[in-house]
Amino acid sequence: MIFYQYIDSPVDPLLLAASDEGLHLIEFHSPRHPMARLPDWQEGDHAALRTARSQLEEYFAGKRRDFDLPLAPQGTTFQKEVWRTLATIPYGETISYAQLARRVGKPTAMRAVGAANGRNPLPIVLPCHRVIGADGSLTGFGGGLPTKQFLLELEGALPQGDLLI
Repeated sequence: MIFYQYIDSPVDPLLLAASDEGLHLIEFHSPRHPMARLPDWQEGDHAALRTARSQLEEYFAGKRRDFDLPLAPQGTTFQKEVWRTLATIPYGETISYAQLARRVGKPTAMRAVGAANGRNPLPIVLPCHRVIGADGSLTGFGGGLPTKQFLLELEGALPQGDLLI
């Protein structure tokens, strides 16, 4: 059984979904790639949802830099490797898609790495917002570029108001 709930955040409501395995999903209000709601999904409460909600509130309040959550993203082996690599990008720092591809060990697979990055089911916790264009521009983000800019400004990775979209 996967339990889900919506929480308020400074970047619009977020949908969280979790099971005994861990957190499966953090989804923005208008996602590019919405996750299908399967019959085993039930609106309700779960310990993993409470922990995720609490840690996300701390993050948005500027009191948390790292997440300590059991994660259960669903994807291919390659996607999961990209997502694990996202977790190594430090708070307040950014890297390019080319750098991410090198870190994954696939330096010529920038498009595939970018596609996996775009399918990240756990944004913020697995910080895909920290991946930017080689020229420093903010490119592609499932929560929208204003949300990406907000998250990077929150972390001090962008000076406030320095629009690079």
